[in-house]
Amino acid sequence: MKLVSWNVNGLRAVLKKGFEDFFKSVNADIFCIQETKMQEGQIENFILEGYTQYWNSAEKKGYSGTAIFTKIKPQNVTYGIGIEEHDKEGRVITLEFEDFYLVNIYTPNSKRELERLEYRMIWENEIRNYLIHLNQNKPVIMCGDLNVAHQEIDLKNPKTNRRNAGFTDEERGKMTELLNAKFVDSFRYIYPERIGYTWWSYMGQARAKDVGWRIDYFIVSEDIKTNIQDAYIYKEIMGSDHCPVGLEIK
Repeated sequence: MKLVSWNVNGLRAVLKKGFEDFFKSVNADIFCIQETKMQEGQIENFILEGYTQYWNSAEKKGYSGTAIFTKIKPQNVTYGIGIEEHDKEGRVITLEFEDFYLVNIYTPNSKRELERLEYRMIWENEIRNYLIHLNQNKPVIMCGDLNVAHQEIDLKNPKTNRRNAGFTDEERGKMTELLNAKFVDSFRYIYPERIGYTWWSYMGQARAKDVGWRIDYFIVSEDIKTNIQDAYIYKEIMGSDHCPVGLEIK
């Protein structure tokens, strides 16, 4: 089974930059996107043949939002995590299949001056509890823009970014807590020492110079880590400040 996740930073914008070409060529069984920045139905004739679409849009228009396009019909679909404070921004969709849960997540950014770090810590605890609860029933595959570079290998300049959003001790610690709760970072499991980034600033020709961060993930239950066949970073795919990431799993 092949899965792909991509923070498109505005689906309407990326549709003009080759989204459908990549979508068709990668031929994923399940394709998750974050930061749709739109409501379902705002694009006319958005038909992805062979796929069922599930959307969770933010109450605030043009902001946040997630969507999943799947060839495999789920048994059940859940939007959000059942906590009103966290469910206004369209950040989580869960599909339940026969053998696993698929959770698409767009984690809140702590922002400049870390103005949203306190909220982010609450979010991290609630999301971890949510995933642990699901994992008690059947394995979980979680993907998305998690807005954290977990280890120093996961960004180009760790020393100068130490207290910046996405690389604070607090955010990294929450990722460690998640992984310690019987979850595995699929890319690091397959490639412990490989350097690969998934996000680049639009400033200073960061992408051309490959001054990036790895903040987009596939996280899977520890119980199914040996089913992971490969993990991908589609660095060559343009159109957003993020590139897509992929997972092949039995």
